[in-house]
Amino acid sequence: MRNLPEQMKVCIELCWQCRNTCQDTFYNHCLDQGGDHVAHDHALLMTDCIQACQTSADFMVRDSAHHMAECMACAEICEACAASCDSFDCDEMKRCAEICRRCAQSCRDMSHMDAKVPVAAE
Repeated sequence: MRNLPEQMKVCIELCWQCRNTCQDTFYNHCLDQGGDHVAHDHALLMTDCIQACQTSADFMVRDSAHHMAECMACAEICEACAASCDSFDCDEMKRCAEICRRCAQSCRDMSHMDAKVPVAAE
């Protein structure tokens, strides 16, 4: 990832980790468990979180001038997903909630960071 600030690189990595964890948890745990694990609102939050994290990472990787707005939306979605995952009493969902909270904080921090990175002299 070219000359992106370290804070942005960390956020991109957390977004990818959150996306992967939510995706793995939803498809390999929630769907197997059934019941409340696949309730409409929870399923939507999990899939929203997967997509929001991917989109935020994409915006930052390409140094989009709009990454701040996308990161703020991602932070809100990750917080909601964490709260939903925390309502379950199992290690898989607690692990998912934890990465969602970490990603949310990082994205919230990134939502205040300017997009344009200085270009190195050639």
